[in-house]
Amino acid sequence: MRGLKGKTAIVTGGAAGIGKAIVERFEAEGTNVVVFDLHGKPPVDITDYEAVRAAAAAAGPADILVNNAGWDRFRPFLETDPAYWQKIISINLVGAMNVLHNVLPGMAARGGGKVVTIASDAGRVGSSGEAPYSACKGGLIALTKTLARELAKKGVRLNCVCPGLTETAMFQEFVQGAGNPDKLREAYRRGVPLGRLGEPADIAGAVLFLSSDDADFITGQTISVSGGLTMHG
Repeated sequence: MRGLKGKTAIVTGGAAGIGKAIVERFEAEGTNVVVFDLHGKPPVDITDYEAVRAAAAAAGPADILVNNAGWDRFRPFLETDPAYWQKIISINLVGAMNVLHNVLPGMAARGGGKVVTIASDAGRVGSSGEAPYSACKGGLIALTKTLARELAKKGVRLNCVCPGLTETAMFQEFVQGAGNPDKLREAYRRGVPLGRLGEPADIAGAVLFLSSDDADFITGQTISVSGGLTMHG
């Protein structure tokens, strides 16, 4: 894709799953990648504002930011508690805000940059058993649209990618915890018009497009990568 070679991209949660697939695709395009992850080298806790500030300073000027880090468990809302809500919010919403607050000023000052935030279709249409997570992902979509308006004149483009059902460790943990994981997985597969669950590489393709020069006239948008499971006009 145009305009990725030689650029510097920060990818949060880039040590595994969707984040790792994104990192690998960037590297294949010749992009320099800096990973912010609890399991990275060095580790970066995105819920810690000062740690993010230090990591952003060490990374230097970034052309691209991918807010990917996230965490969730499948629990009915009435079976959760405020401590659980706070953990979900800290990682999925506040963590992304911490990174944005420390990376966007440099992009604005340099007159350009691309930000892709990994939200979720749970934030667009809801998802049973994921109430706090859905709230956070909906918040990320609204935050992205707002910042896209605020920073358009600075040349910074911000967009969201919303994965549908995707083969990640979090999804594997969920289906294995179900009473009949094979039956549940098949039911999910049948619900996807394209006939399969998503793979991390499916998400990476959309992220790289929105990070490239081919997406220079796209900002404030939300794109579902769900095999047609959700369709928005």
